[in-house]
Amino acid sequence: MRKRYQGQCHCGRVRFEIDADIDHVRSCDCTVCRQRGALIFRIPPDDFHPLTDIEDMSTYCWGSLTATDYFCSTCGILPFRRPSALTESERKQGKKEFEGWAINTRCLKNFDPLTVPVVMIHGSQL
Repeated sequence: MRKRYQGQCHCGRVRFEIDADIDHVRSCDCTVCRQRGALIFRIPPDDFHPLTDIEDMSTYCWGSLTATDYFCSTCGILPFRRPSALTESERKQGKKEFEGWAINTRCLKNFDPLTVPVVMIHGSQL
């Protein structure tokens, strides 16, 4: 069921809302995601509502430099990110670019990410 969720970093400096029907979360095994431990759900751009100016957040770009991780410069938590562009191999497989946001569901209030299926993403193999 589609619902409005509120989210924030640990210290509360970064706040946001999303509209989503969270039916799964994604766990990636790439070096950054594995260490971060986030459980991600992707949403379209119109379903993401930042309540904190994202230009005031710290960012990190790595690997292909096509993704942007946004995190709180006070507590260091990553509440959301812009996913990487597709690799050439993924494009050849017919996958479509994703223009939305990847939300760290561990930052959502009143949502337990372990109550939905976890889909493994093998980012280490890209």
